[in-house]
Amino acid sequence: MTANNLEQVIQAAGNPVELLRNSQIGAYVYPVVAPEFTNWRSEQWAWQHTAVLFDQSHHMVDLFIRGKDALKLISDTAINSTRHFKINQAKQYVPVTPYGHVIGDGILFYLAEEEFVYVGRAPAANWLMFQAETGGYDVTIEKDDRSPSRPMGKPVKRVFWRFQIQGPNAWAIIEKLNGGPLEQLKFFHMSEMHIAGRKVRTLRHGMSGAPGLEIWGPYEEREEIRAAIVEAGREFGLVQCGSRAYPSNTLESGWIPSPLPAIYTGEKLKAYREWLGADSYEATGAIGGSLVSDDIEDYYVNPYEIGYGPFVKFDHDFIGREALEALDKDRQRRKVTLAWNGEDMAKIFASLFDPDGTPYKFFDLPLANYASTNADRVIDADGRTVGMSMFTGYSYNEKTALSLATIDHEIPVGTELRVVWGEENGGTRKTTVEPHRQIEVRVVVSPVPYSRIAREEYEGGWRSARD
Repeated sequence: MTANNLEQVIQAAGNPVELLRNSQIGAYVYPVVAPEFTNWRSEQWAWQHTAVLFDQSHHMVDLFIRGKDALKLISDTAINSTRHFKINQAKQYVPVTPYGHVIGDGILFYLAEEEFVYVGRAPAANWLMFQAETGGYDVTIEKDDRSPSRPMGKPVKRVFWRFQIQGPNAWAIIEKLNGGPLEQLKFFHMSEMHIAGRKVRTLRHGMSGAPGLEIWGPYEEREEIRAAIVEAGREFGLVQCGSRAYPSNTLESGWIPSPLPAIYTGEKLKAYREWLGADSYEATGAIGGSLVSDDIEDYYVNPYEIGYGPFVKFDHDFIGREALEALDKDRQRRKVTLAWNGEDMAKIFASLFDPDGTPYKFFDLPLANYASTNADRVIDADGRTVGMSMFTGYSYNEKTALSLATIDHEIPVGTELRVVWGEENGGTRKTTVEPHRQIEVRVVVSPVPYSRIAREEYEGGWRSARD
């Protein structure tokens, strides 16, 4: 029988771990945007030293939520409080299951009265759509899906283009584009500006300790707007950032973008698994890495484990509240950056040039992830598993391989641990995995964000040392 939904896919596979660790979906692609405009090293360097233009128009779902129950839908499904959420503000949206595990996250924009847009990966968007359809909410939902990973030459169209102008010189470029001074609003507040005679919406953002903007407008205007930004930024060293460097920026800023949506188990989630299609993100995604377990729940995380503890507010009823209230938040694993040992990294690359040996798992640059969800074992000197490394790559700015991980709460910054790099028994059947052997890489537990500038000066939320 052909499976029609996720629940049937799991039943046919026998175990969701087997399903996901051997997924045939291939590489997780950041679509449409050119891989490099200059080279990924210069593009990484620019976001710390001059300015970059990020093109975010294609890799995220846009979910438009309208109606008198729109805010109630958000409040009922978010660990975040909406008590002070107002028009022309944005917030990071984090939903959890009834068991308190993270489903995903994204950004919610409060566009107008009874009108929001969620922008982010599929898991949280799917959860919002399911709750809207089954929860009796008076809302309408419009989904503008991410662009195809492999459009195969076919034209791609979105509702909005979405860019970010970031870096130390970003505000000078922004004011040049606007034709004069522009108020620096509070972080995650929205307004408007003018570019090439067009009015565009703005979200106050910032990275590398400098103010910047996320901007968006009708997709048909994207190339006109892009050309104006590139021309205005020329004198300030603006570099367009390609899809190869773009996702690696989170290694410096500290956001883990792809935890496994924790929906594969539990009777309370069966209806949701039956709602999700057999071709959904959740049914076709992949787990990669050295953490091997027959229990899919060993790959789940709660908000405290990946740095979302400050978002949890018990001032409202929400799905998963009871489960989170029962946790001792101070004893949960905590998010850290792991700085990988340079000598061990050299061994990984040197193995590629040994004609007589099996190489270590390939470490791609600047992003080494080879699945939509990454889970590598973090072990201590005794070989005991003490955490999970979840997002891995290389920072040209820091000249270091880095990963974002969640580890046992009592392990202090400065501790040397090891990450087991590569999969067991020569690798799983994923198409992104070549025959290889494992290596234990020494890593040093380091702060989040890893970049000193970002850690001390980045505005907003968990990224800031002031919060």
